[in-house]
Amino acid sequence: MARPYWSGRIQISLVSFSVKLFPATEAKSDIRFHQIDRSTGERVRHQKVLASAVERDPDEAADPVDRSRIVKGYEYAKGQYITLEPDELAHLRVPSKHTMEITEFVDESDLSPEFFEKPYFAVPEDDAQTEAFLTVRKALLETKKIAISRIAFGGREHVVAIAPAGTDQHGGMMVYTMRYAAELRDPAAYFRDVKKTTISADSLALAKELIKRKSAKFDAAKFVDSYEVAVKELVEAKLKHAPIPRDEVPAKSRGKVINLMDALRKSVKSDAKQPEIKPESKKGPTLVKSSAKSPKRTAKSTPTLRRKSA
Repeated sequence: MARPYWSGRIQISLVSFSVKLFPATEAKSDIRFHQIDRSTGERVRHQKVLASAVERDPDEAADPVDRSRIVKGYEYAKGQYITLEPDELAHLRVPSKHTMEITEFVDESDLSPEFFEKPYFAVPEDDAQTEAFLTVRKALLETKKIAISRIAFGGREHVVAIAPAGTDQHGGMMVYTMRYAAELRDPAAYFRDVKKTTISADSLALAKELIKRKSAKFDAAKFVDSYEVAVKELVEAKLKHAPIPRDEVPAKSRGKVINLMDALRKSVKSDAKQPEIKPESKKGPTLVKSSAKSPKRTAKSTPTLRRKSA
């Protein structure tokens, strides 16, 4: 097993137990771009230089700054910085660096999807922690609650949601880092111009029927990155000096008025005749192969977080 991203304790009142967190996601794309000089075909490399040297003479190549000389700086006034040493930042007095103290429990439906950032797997630190870990996990399952806490890593303190992973067949928990309310833009600024319109009962009934016919159990394995596949096809074509595949730009709409009822009726009728759509093949051009072995998929082990009803 890989090294944990974070180790510490979960604290609920006087109850506490040690856990380890592991990132639940990983980058799987085989596509990696580099910056290349078009005229020479050589790779361009970034260097860290003194901003003042570049400002004095942009055309003069500045000497790169050695990595050992670089520290973080906080701009407390225009052009004035206070330097912060790595050791000083490492010893900040932040309790959540070591302990996730649970402050409240909330219903799943109270958490809107837009607040969630990144998932982590949580497991007991060792066998001695398992009883308390699984007791809290089962209590969360049976009460259908999610624990809210805080954790400090990666240069900031995060609000986190702690939830059981899947059903009783899995013995772990999920920890989701969340966005702060201040980080989300005000939706009213974007939605207030949506024109109020009376919805026809017949149109609504047809829309519901269309949704019903296209409803399915979500399976993340059915989806692949079509952009990555298209890039591989492009590279393959250029290597073989073959015709380059290009997107067919759709013709611009000429303002054709579409009757909603007619569109819904035709959609429902058409969907009734459609054969079952098979999952999209994961196989695409094999120009670039990843050397890393793919871990067993764990998509089904994560809890389903329901969207908050309007």
